[in-house]
Amino acid sequence: MSEEIKIRERLAKHLEGGEAFMPVVDMLEKISFEDINTRPANLPYSFYELFYHIVFTQKDIVKFTCSDDYTEPKWPDFYWPKEKTCRSTEEWKTLKAEYITDRERLKNFVLNEENKLTQPVKNGKGEQTLLREVILVTEHTAYHSGQMLVVLRLLNLH
Repeated sequence: MSEEIKIRERLAKHLEGGEAFMPVVDMLEKISFEDINTRPANLPYSFYELFYHIVFTQKDIVKFTCSDDYTEPKWPDFYWPKEKTCRSTEEWKTLKAEYITDRERLKNFVLNEENKLTQPVKNGKGEQTLLREVILVTEHTAYHSGQMLVVLRLLNLH
């Protein structure tokens, strides 16, 4: 197996989490719909708000990286939910499915050797390479999943 394939596989594995932080999918199993909108005392966000932000940001980076028809969303307006609460279990299920689908799309994209790790991505310039974008998704998810874990602990769910 070539070094490049090993690197690609490592990057794909990091997108799933679990080496340095609890995988987001594990956190999703620990919280009920009834608890996702609760903002623990002195925290400015709920589990739902943090997860929405992870999902939207990941989706934006995946589109930026993989799509021909990318339009940059307005920061910060679109990166956080307009509504501070998730209104239905269907909306929640859809958000979780989007997270998995977009993560899998990026994993498959990075595993495809036709997509060069160190060349600018479709909508990128200069340093906006596939390698950078995968690391960005991993770091961003790790940062906010740490906050989600705090919410779980404060809600006595972990």
